[in-house]
Amino acid sequence: MVERSDPEALTAILKAASDPTRRAILTLLAQHGPQKVTALAGHFEMSLNAVSKHIKTLEAAGLVQRRTEWREHYIEVRMEPLAEIDAWFSDLRSIWEQRLDALDQILTEKDAAK
Repeated sequence: MVERSDPEALTAILKAASDPTRRAILTLLAQHGPQKVTALAGHFEMSLNAVSKHIKTLEAAGLVQRRTEWREHYIEVRMEPLAEIDAWFSDLRSIWEQRLDALDQILTEKDAAK
C-alpha cells in the first residue's frame, strides 16, 4: 500500500476536492486568479452562504487561502497541496508499471518457449 508522509492531509485534500462545486471553485481560481467571495458565488446557483461553506472546506484542506482587504475577502488557490495528490498517483502508477512490466516479461518468456 502506498503511504504519503501525512495521510490525514491527503485524505482532507481528496475529500475537499471530491465535490464538483469545490472543484469548480478551484478551477475558477486557477484560471482567473484571486477572487472576491461574492464574485465566486456569482458563478453558482446557490446562496452566498453555501459557497462560503465550500470555501471553508477548501481552506481547511489547505487548497485555498483567504486574504482580507478592508471588508473584502479574496480567495486564492494554493497549488502546493495538489502536489500531494500528484505524488500519490505517481506512486500508484509506479506500482502498476512494475506489475505490467512483470506481466510483459512472463508473456515474452512464454512466447519464446513456444
